Amino acid sequence: MSLLFRQRSLVSRCSNLSFFLRPFASARPALSKLERVSENLQERQLPEHAVISTFDLFSIGVGPSSSHTVGPMRAGKIFITDLKELNVLAKVATVKINLYGSLAATGRRQLRSIHHTPQAILLGLEGSDPETIIPTTIESRYNNILTDKSLLLGGDHRIHYDMDRDMLWRWDQVLPTHPNGMRFSAFDEDGNLLATNEYYSVGGGFVVNEKTKVDENLFYKGVDKSVVPPARLHQMHSLTEPSLSSPSSEPSGGPFTPHDESISNDEASPPYPFESGNSLLALTQKHNMTIAQIVYDNEKSFGYLDEDIHQKILRIWSVMDECIQTGVTAKVPTLPGRLGLRRRAPILYRRLMRGFYPGVMSPPSNDPKIEAGSLPTAPGDLIDAPESEGENPVRSVNTANPSAKRAPRVVGAFDHPLLPEPPRKTMIPAVDFLSCYAIAVNEVNASGGRIVTSPTNGAAGVIPAVLKYIIEFISDDPEKSVMTFLLTASAIGMLFKRGSTISAAEGGCQAEVGVACSMAAGGFAACMVSSPETVLQAAEIGIEHNLGLTCDPIDGLVQVPCISEKSFLAVKAVTAAQLSLASHGVYSVTLDEAIEAMRLTASDMSVKYKETSLSGLATTVKIPLTVPAW
Repeated sequence: MSLLFRQRSLVSRCSNLSFFLRPFASARPALSKLERVSENLQERQLPEHAVISTFDLFSIGVGPSSSHTVGPMRAGKIFITDLKELNVLAKVATVKINLYGSLAATGRRQLRSIHHTPQAILLGLEGSDPETIIPTTIESRYNNILTDKSLLLGGDHRIHYDMDRDMLWRWDQVLPTHPNGMRFSAFDEDGNLLATNEYYSVGGGFVVNEKTKVDENLFYKGVDKSVVPPARLHQMHSLTEPSLSSPSSEPSGGPFTPHDESISNDEASPPYPFESGNSLLALTQKHNMTIAQIVYDNEKSFGYLDEDIHQKILRIWSVMDECIQTGVTAKVPTLPGRLGLRRRAPILYRRLMRGFYPGVMSPPSNDPKIEAGSLPTAPGDLIDAPESEGENPVRSVNTANPSAKRAPRVVGAFDHPLLPEPPRKTMIPAVDFLSCYAIAVNEVNASGGRIVTSPTNGAAGVIPAVLKYIIEFISDDPEKSVMTFLLTASAIGMLFKRGSTISAAEGGCQAEVGVACSMAAGGFAACMVSSPETVLQAAEIGIEHNLGLTCDPIDGLVQVPCISEKSFLAVKAVTAAQLSLASHGVYSVTLDEAIEAMRLTASDMSVKYKETSLSGLATTVKIPLTVPAW
């Protein structure tokens, strides 16, 4: 059981609660200054190895933020699930929610619809989870909670809930473990505290609390530990901390009981554990395997069969691909929020004048097309660039629109010794599509749509765009490319998660889009039949030139500069991979050294540039006061 309960006398009288208990008053005091949050990044204890499941790193959720939306929704569901298992849910009359640090700093302004932090928490308490919730229902359900002032805990226990009274925003306080802190407290009708717990949304949708800092998503995706393979439980007990529960708190007779001493360390560990890029490289050399093969075999130790891994990987790609399609075919011209930001992806896609998706700037045809979530079954099914018919193709002219025939205006004086350049239009189709795909995904994320954390929501456009680029323009075996790319990218993400952070609240944008660029560069290099050493070099180049990248979203929205940034990072990822392929193993900086540099940079970076919107573009760009915040 994941929950660390701090209970007063009412629950203490329940003899069947075999939890690690301590008085509520003994909680560690919250930090009073935001500037102290970076201390945790330097002091944290590393887990035994970096291996986690690919399907925890790439998880399906909703936008706009993995830290502010997906994580809080998971935390709400964890809390309510544990209340049910304690048999105290029926006694709950009131739930109090405190938000701290970055969650509160960028949350209150977005109370209505943007970051969806309050929406996510309340719907999580009602039993929803990010992977299965229907994004279009979030706002209406949230409005009903506000209007009716009632909350259906776990989907079957209704309580009174007053948003203004029961949700508190402590933006000037930070809990000890992480800037994205939450505290949930449940009370009975007499005001007695039944249970409380603190959760931290640490990036990528992962949720931890004070005593469970390693296998985070385990407590969301595998609440019943008796059916969880021991390899997913092993790291939790590698820390020198007391167990959260006694053996009697776990269901008896289960095949995988974490306290079962009969389970050896070999059984409870993945077959190829690695803690750094160097150790991962050594494994590939020792066993003559690719990085993707190493990760694949580790997934099997988590209880997945070959067909399970295959189906799950393709499911992740399907959601990514559907997200691209949704973005390029969007009908609503602007994104939510008072910036009124205009969508770019549909316009960019139409300008490319070729549709990979049916009905977008292309007439009905019997030619093969790649639809959302599908993969071509043969090389001949790939769509190539449109070919002109004959040497002098006739271009149609729109006579109904005079501006269509108007020559472009030339800026500059013609009586000057240096004549102005004539108008030109660059056309690099592959790169243009790469940029368009990245923007499309993050526009869907910004509007609260279905998304895959890659490794976070804010950075979610880079990896799908580069993978789509590979499928459309490079690969002759798309399914194998999808498997190779995502498994390789996940290994790189694991290294960053262990050695530094993937949370912008801890490390700025270098921790999200920088890591995504590194993962995509490594995945791209792997699909080009590169050696593992070249793959890690590509990943190093991908992060090296993103070190120090700050997170200062305007108005706290994951829109400016966040969306266009992904276009640059997707192109940069491909460039990084190409550089590594051309270097023939000659390099000066290793991936491990770059990860350590990112950790140090994150710890030195001012909190003003860590997802708080307290400086940078967030303060230099002025929003008209006539535009309401919510």
